[in-house]
Amino acid sequence: MKLVSWIAAVGIFALFWYVGTLYHERLAALFPGLRILDDLSYKMVMVGFPLLTLGIVTGAAWANYAWGTYWSWDPKETWSLITWLIYAAFLHARFTAGWRGKSTAVLSVIGFAAVLFTYIGVNFVLSGLHSYG
Repeated sequence: MKLVSWIAAVGIFALFWYVGTLYHERLAALFPGLRILDDLSYKMVMVGFPLLTLGIVTGAAWANYAWGTYWSWDPKETWSLITWLIYAAFLHARFTAGWRGKSTAVLSVIGFAAVLFTYIGVNFVLSGLHSYG
């Protein structure tokens, strides 16, 4: 059964890839320009980063109240810190080194993957206080 699901996933990916190469110009016209996307990504990180910081700090305060310690290196806490560090690197590179375009897009995608793993992957893959799988 696993083999069938992997074959189906690869087939769907290949189909999307094929359609994307055929209709590249039409699909690209649906999205705004790269400069606008870069600016939008930066603005979303500028809003999300303080909210992530606030979430980590309030979570630590709640953990101290509930468990008697602010930080216990649980996988969810650790991955939250990793995500925070990735977005801190994004902002640092943007402010100090003046990174734009592809460089910050790569950091943004890595950060989003870390967010997804923090919120979904940790719950089902790793064991700890925050895992449910």
